[in-house]
Amino acid sequence: MLGASMAGLLAARVLSESFANVTVFDRDTLPEGATNRRGVPQGEHSHGLLARGRQVLEELFPGLVTELTAEGAIPVDIMRDCVWVQGDRPMPRVASGLAGLCVSRPLLEAGVRRRVLALPNVVVLDGHEATGLLFDGVKVTGAKVLPAGGSEHEVAADLVVDATGRGNRGPTWLAALGFERPAEERVEPLTVYVSRDYRRVPGQQDFAAVINSPNAGRPFGAVAIAADGDRWMVTLLGVGAGQAPPSDPDAYADFTAKLPDPRVHELLATAEPLGPPLRMRLPASVRRRYERMTRLPDGLVAIGDAICAFNPAYGQGMTVAAAEAIELRDALRAGREGLPRRFYAKAAKVVDVPWDIAVGADLANPEVQGERTGKTRFLNAYVARIQAASGHSAAVGRRFLQVANLMKAPPALFAPGIVARALWLGRRRPAAVPAARPEKVTV
Repeated sequence: MLGASMAGLLAARVLSESFANVTVFDRDTLPEGATNRRGVPQGEHSHGLLARGRQVLEELFPGLVTELTAEGAIPVDIMRDCVWVQGDRPMPRVASGLAGLCVSRPLLEAGVRRRVLALPNVVVLDGHEATGLLFDGVKVTGAKVLPAGGSEHEVAADLVVDATGRGNRGPTWLAALGFERPAEERVEPLTVYVSRDYRRVPGQQDFAAVINSPNAGRPFGAVAIAADGDRWMVTLLGVGAGQAPPSDPDAYADFTAKLPDPRVHELLATAEPLGPPLRMRLPASVRRRYERMTRLPDGLVAIGDAICAFNPAYGQGMTVAAAEAIELRDALRAGREGLPRRFYAKAAKVVDVPWDIAVGADLANPEVQGERTGKTRFLNAYVARIQAASGHSAAVGRRFLQVANLMKAPPALFAPGIVARALWLGRRRPAAVPAARPEKVTV
């Protein structure tokens, strides 16, 4: 197992059911607890665990959500407890049955790592960098590993899983073995993040998160998520030239005054900052089409960002990695022969929906370069109607969130009642108004 981030840890948990021994290598020195680390540079920014992600974590690690809650994470109903502003006004806040979790990336990863380390047949070795693959002419038989301060050595394995993340060298390793590189789809999102933590006084707000999503008519947005440590993790984002949020502490809160919903601005007007703003320019979104390769070696699969690295602005990466882990488990239960092709076919179906949502949203901005197919233009136009209608109709908002949270397939957006509401309500764009405040979580 190459990589001990979320995708690697989830894959290790799945592999523990099918292999006598699982060894996980990671080049970082892994922290003891919930601490940011170099290999996860986005860890200090706001993260999202969608409903499907929480569902998988509870299946693989029973009781984990309860443990994380005791450490400060906040279980939420994703629609009732969060303010979603997709169009020009917030969605109605009603119970949706979509169970999410407000939690920082370091705490979530630490909790999963603790559970994986407790498995009797799993060993995690940090400070070990994967440098290549072993190959017998037919099958990948292991990996080359370089420990910090040591010498490269070979590690034999029945299966190698590449979970080395966004910058992985899997395609280069395959080429060195005589295989084609997977075709890649790449989109530069032109998005800049600036994040800052604020002190949260429990019980002061009646929402656990506010999500102001950028769209074609508003190339900027903001997210505020209640997190462990009695914090608000706030991320401002801008898409395209001249839209980058300010890194200057005095101007940071002023950026939020132009959002259609006032809650983030009101929050920052009184909350105490816990540190300086942190800037990050988002890297390219890359999808590697392993499922389309004509030749694949047995003994090797990629997972998580090694297959598809998403625009982090949409909070999909960890949930997709979780869903892929379940597909890997099911593929292994069907046998090891032909495993890579079987797994990649299933993983591609997991990736399709979030990739179309994220890339479609990116390409709605004319400054973002990429192929705009007829499908892309149609989906963007329809999703814009859905987003506008979601501010008026709880049914439309719930259905959009069900699909975005990977709990329903995209055809659910085309149910007759949803289409009718989207076409009728989505043509109206009134001024934003504050949403009613029903009974819900307080944080």
